[in-house]
Amino acid sequence: MRFFGLKTCDTCRKAIKALQAAGHDPQIIDVRADGVSDADRAQIIAQFGDKAINRASTTWRGLTDAEKAGDPDALLAAHPTLMKRPVIDADGQWSIGWKADAQAMHLGG
Repeated sequence: MRFFGLKTCDTCRKAIKALQAAGHDPQIIDVRADGVSDADRAQIIAQFGDKAINRASTTWRGLTDAEKAGDPDALLAAHPTLMKRPVIDADGQWSIGWKADAQAMHLGG
C-alpha cells in the first residue's frame, strides 16, 4: 500500500493512524518532501482526472487564473501540494480523499 499525502496534513495523519490500527503498513510518500514520480502522477491523473486537484488549498488560491486553467498534470508537476489528499494505491485499488468510501475500501466495513 502506497500513501501519497503530506506529513503536515491533519486528514493524512488521521488516515495513516486508522490504516496502521487496521493492520496496514503503508509506504508514506510525502508529496512535498519526496515528490511524485512522473509515472505515479500520470496514474493519479488517469484515475481521477481534474478531481486530483485540491481547489480548496492555499496553493490553489495563490495561482493566477491562467495557471488554474492549465493541464492538471502540469499543475501537479509544478505544485505537488495541489494534489487532493490522501491518494492511496492498495494493489491497484486507488482512492482519493478520506471520506466514507475510501475508509470502507481500505478499512473494511
